[in-house]
Order: sequence, then C-alpha cells, then structure tokens
Amino acid sequence: MGRGGNQIRSMMDEGQTRRRGRLHFFVDIYSELSRVTWPSREVAARLTLLVLGISVFMGLFLGIFWDTVFNQLAERFLLREGQ
Repeated sequence: MGRGGNQIRSMMDEGQTRRRGRLHFFVDIYSELSRVTWPSREVAARLTLLVLGISVFMGLFLGIFWDTVFNQLAERFLLREGQ
C-alpha cells in the first residue's frame, strides 16, 4: 500500500482508541500526571509569591502612572474647554 494505506490505518487505530471508553481516558490522565516532575513546596511557594508580587507591581504601575499620564493627555488634548 502507498501513503493512503497509512492514513486509513491511522484512522482505524483512532477509532479503536475511541472505543476504549471514557474510563481509559481517565486512566491515561492519571498515568501522564504520575510522570510529571512536580516542584517542591518551597519552589511552588516562591514562584507563587513572585507572580503575586509582579501582579501587584504591574497593577500599581498601570493604575497610578499610566492612568495619571493618560488622564493628563486626555484633559490636555481631548477635553479642552473654550477652544
């Protein structure tokens, strides 16, 4: 068979995989999660604090600095009264 035979074979194999049922899907998920290298509790806590710190910094930066800058620009150029 040519290349077309391989495509048919892969579609047949995919159909067989679908017939194994939903239970096997969850077994596969558990199998994959058991292979994951999970970070230690300390590393996870440190990275979580890093993400929270960056989020707070960016929130303050965007909320204070950029809001003030854009507010001034809008008042100066877009909201001119009397002109």
